[in-house]
Amino acid sequence: MALSETVKSSLRDAQEDLKNALACAARTEKPFISKNIADMIAQIENVIDASEVIDQIEQRKDGDSGTFGTFFGME
Repeated sequence: MALSETVKSSLRDAQEDLKNALACAARTEKPFISKNIADMIAQIENVIDASEVIDQIEQRKDGDSGTFGTFFGME
């Protein structure tokens, strides 16, 4: 099941807030804090991307060659 647009939108909003926090942290906090905020931003992106890949795999029909059109850069 694909992520709903509401969830994707909320995750994107969270990324924007974390980017603002990262900008502030980079100026005033220890590097450990900035690193962890950056990791959170990356993890949100991974959740969105992984969800899309899993959906492609789940929708695969038996007997498919294993390629997913241009999704992986193969035609």
